Amino acid sequence: MQAKHPQESRTTLTDLVLPSETNPLNNLFGGELLARMDRAASIAARRHSRRIVVTASVNHVAFNKAVPLGSVVTVEAAVSRAFKSSMEIFIDVWVEDRESGNRTKANEAIYTFVAVDETGTPVSVPPLEPETELEKQRYDAALRRKQLSLVLAGKMKPQDATELKALFEDKI
Repeated sequence: MQAKHPQESRTTLTDLVLPSETNPLNNLFGGELLARMDRAASIAARRHSRRIVVTASVNHVAFNKAVPLGSVVTVEAAVSRAFKSSMEIFIDVWVEDRESGNRTKANEAIYTFVAVDETGTPVSVPPLEPETELEKQRYDAALRRKQLSLVLAGKMKPQDATELKALFEDKI
């Protein structure tokens, strides 16, 4: 399979925050934002794999800034690493100021998707070849996150988590 670049999966969804999507403080419900992030991540995973994809996990979510009613919110997603059948998707959420038009990063998340066939069986995905410095950082960190997740789930022995061990070698 030929490698793909993160840019090929990049997805941008922009929408307005409506009253029906807000909490009593007139901010976007967290669950609504999670759904928007899931949709953007799903499209990014499909663009990379060209297969049916399913959400495997929500690995990290940071609700750093409220998204107020009436805001223009933009969700940007791209594959940060591809493994055998799974893909890590890094998501940034931006809020546009109504008056100035300036964009501020409000939230971020990391989702994992798995490519499957019509029967739901996992299938291989193309490798990812990062190009920019940020893409390379996210690519490298994705393997550490995966190893940490596997160790915590008891699916990998700590001594086999080579990328995690490398983080601590000069500190011990």
